[in-house]
Amino acid sequence: MTEVFIYDHVRTPRGRGKKDGALHEVPSVRLAAKTLEAIRDRNGLDTGTVDDIIMGCVDPVMDAGAVIPKAAAFEAGYSTKAPGMQISRFCASGLDAVNFGAGKIAQGADDIVIAGGVESMSRVGLGMSGGAWFMDPSVNFPAYFMPQGVSADLIATKYGFSRTDVDAYAVESQKRAAHAWEKGWFDKSVVPVKDQNGLTILAKDEHMRSGTDMQALASLNPSFQMPGEMGGFEAVGIQAHPEIERINYVHHAGNSSGIVDGASLVLLGSKAGGESMGKRPRARIKAFANIGSDPALMLTGPVDVTEKLLKRSGMSLADIDLFELNEAFAAVVLRYMQAFDIDHHRINVNGGAIAMGHPLGATGAMILGTVLDELERRDLNTALVTLCIGAGMGTATVIERV
Repeated sequence: MTEVFIYDHVRTPRGRGKKDGALHEVPSVRLAAKTLEAIRDRNGLDTGTVDDIIMGCVDPVMDAGAVIPKAAAFEAGYSTKAPGMQISRFCASGLDAVNFGAGKIAQGADDIVIAGGVESMSRVGLGMSGGAWFMDPSVNFPAYFMPQGVSADLIATKYGFSRTDVDAYAVESQKRAAHAWEKGWFDKSVVPVKDQNGLTILAKDEHMRSGTDMQALASLNPSFQMPGEMGGFEAVGIQAHPEIERINYVHHAGNSSGIVDGASLVLLGSKAGGESMGKRPRARIKAFANIGSDPALMLTGPVDVTEKLLKRSGMSLADIDLFELNEAFAAVVLRYMQAFDIDHHRINVNGGAIAMGHPLGATGAMILGTVLDELERRDLNTALVTLCIGAGMGTATVIERV
C-alpha cells in the first residue's frame, strides 16, 4: 500500500449560521472556492496535476447542489482536468472525504487529492435535503429516530452527566477556543473570506462567546425537553433503553454545537505526489475506520469506532498524544472521556464546536487540521480524530507526524 501524506490544510473562519451572520451572503460554492484558491496559492499547486477534489456536504441542495467541488473548482480557476465529487456521512462527511481520498492514494489510483467539506447552514437549512430517515416510518421506526438533542440527553441520563457537568464542559470549550485565538494558534491555517473587492468579510470564528460562565448558562432552558416529552421522542428512547425511567434534559444552545457556515480542505498526496509539488509532508494518514452504533443513543459512535480502529491498527490509547472529538453536544465528549478514562488535557485542547460551531460537511477536515497544528506546536507525534454521526455511526482517523 502506498503511504498517504498530509501536505497542507486550510479552513475559513466559521460564520454564524443565521441571516445576520457574516458569511450569509457568501454561497457555499464561493466558500469552497476560497479554500481551493488558498490551497493552490499557498503551495504553488499546478491544478492540472490534481487527481480529485472530494468534499463533504450534508445538505447538497439549492446553493450547495450539483457536485459543489467541481463547481467550486471552476470558480477558483482550477484546470478543467481536476475532477470533483461530493459525499455525505452526515457530520463526519469532511473527515470521510479525507479518508476516501487517502484510500484512493493508498491504492495507487491517485497521487494528489484535495479533500474536505463545506456547509452554508445560514443559506441551506439543516435537514433541507430530507430523506427517509426523517420521514419514512418504515425506516425511522427500526432506527428509533429522534432529534439528536434528545439522544444527547439520553446519553447524559444513561451515563450520569448532570446539567452542571455539561455546562462546565461548555464553559471550558469557550475558554480554550478564546485562548487559542488570542495566542494566534489558528492563524496559519484560517484564511479570511474576502469579497470581490478584496475587503475582508470575516477573519475569525464568529460564533464564540468568550465571556460565557456557569451563571449565564444556568439561565438557559433545556432545548429538547419539549420534543422529548410533547413530541413523544422520550418514549422512543425509553423503548430502546428500558433501564431509563425518564430522560434528564440538560442540553441547550450553550452546551451544544453552534450552527455555522464554513469550509475546509486538506492537501493529500503520495510521496511521488509531494515530490512533484516540491513539498515536504507534515503528517501521514496512519489508519481510519467507520462503524455503525446504537441508533437511539446515536452519538456514541466515537467510542465504538475508536475501539475498532485501535484494534485494527494494533495501537492502544497510550499511543495517542492528542484526541480531537467533535463537540456535537457536551455529553458526547464527556462519555468518550469516561469510556476511555481520558484526561481533559489530552482532548479538544483548543476548544471545539460548542464554542466555534459545527459546519456539518466541513467540520471533520477542520478538526483534523486543528489537531495537526497542535501536534506541531507541542512537538507531539500522534492524534486521533473522530466524530459522532446521525443515525448511529462513527468515523475516526489516526494521523502521525512525519
